[in-house]
Amino acid sequence: MAYEGILLGMGNPLLDISLVVDEEFLKKYDIKLNNAILAEEKHLPMYQEMASKPNVEYIAGGATQNSIKVAQWMLQIPGATDYIGCIGKDKFGEEMKKNSKAAGVNVQYLEDETAPTGTCAVCVVGGERSLIANLSAANCYKSEHLKKPENWALVEKAKYFYIAGFFLTVSPESIQLVAEHAAAKNKVFSMNLSAPFICEFFKDAQEKALPYMDFVFGNETEARTFSKVHGWETDDVAEIALKISQWPKASGTYKRTTVITQGADPVIVAEDGKVKQFPVILLPKEKLVDTNGAGDAFVGGFLSQLVQGKSIEDCVRAGCYASNVIIQRSGCTYPEKPEFK
Repeated sequence: MAYEGILLGMGNPLLDISLVVDEEFLKKYDIKLNNAILAEEKHLPMYQEMASKPNVEYIAGGATQNSIKVAQWMLQIPGATDYIGCIGKDKFGEEMKKNSKAAGVNVQYLEDETAPTGTCAVCVVGGERSLIANLSAANCYKSEHLKKPENWALVEKAKYFYIAGFFLTVSPESIQLVAEHAAAKNKVFSMNLSAPFICEFFKDAQEKALPYMDFVFGNETEARTFSKVHGWETDDVAEIALKISQWPKASGTYKRTTVITQGADPVIVAEDGKVKQFPVILLPKEKLVDTNGAGDAFVGGFLSQLVQGKSIEDCVRAGCYASNVIIQRSGCTYPEKPEFK
């Protein structure tokens, strides 16, 4: 029972529409590999085009939801995780509910009457992915839902919180409520840089949440964008990770730890004025299916050990294990049981 609801995630639940495409398709819709953006007018026909293809796949996704599902899978403890976000009252929303229940995550969705469940186009070329999110209902999340006694009870019960940076575009007030609660109650609050556009265009919202973050996750591209936006004039990921870890904190209970993944290159961890590097599990190119969900899976694996009080080394090892599993499958999916020791 000690683990019941120990980890709470909050974010944008999206249904991934995943398709292997070609360079031509990327050009047509003006999209770049290894990027994540919000859909614009020009992208809207793309969803229909993808849906009409015979090899299209639909997979429940959304960055935070992926991480929470992977943490739940790694923990194998029923009811250890909770997730909050907004879906539409439609077929995709029902699919999402079914999928999350099957994953063992306790979901508390706000259901929006007017907007359809959000989708994310996952365009895969040579195993690399590009994400284009059409938030729809996910964008309708309101902090009133979080304040409802039955939902706030989940916040009270949780000891660890994880929110992807993407949620900054939707409900910064919900993030602030949880962040302040975590600081006041000595709980662990973590977020992700999530995408270059978050660091660039939601800089103020990100900076407001940063002092509350005990763990900051991200990848090398996001870290470099963060550095550029803040005028740090360095591209050295280790140095950037260190600077992020030394950003002033709202609460002195924990020192901030920055964890930056770099694809096949070592994971960088900065804490307490020091930087450590951890090699990842290398995968032969022919075994790579797609990188969709790799970063989310890393966070999920990491958190699964963190909530058990394990060392940073063990957390990183679990993160690397989980992402290695996920990149050998389509989307953020996994076998029935983990083989992590």
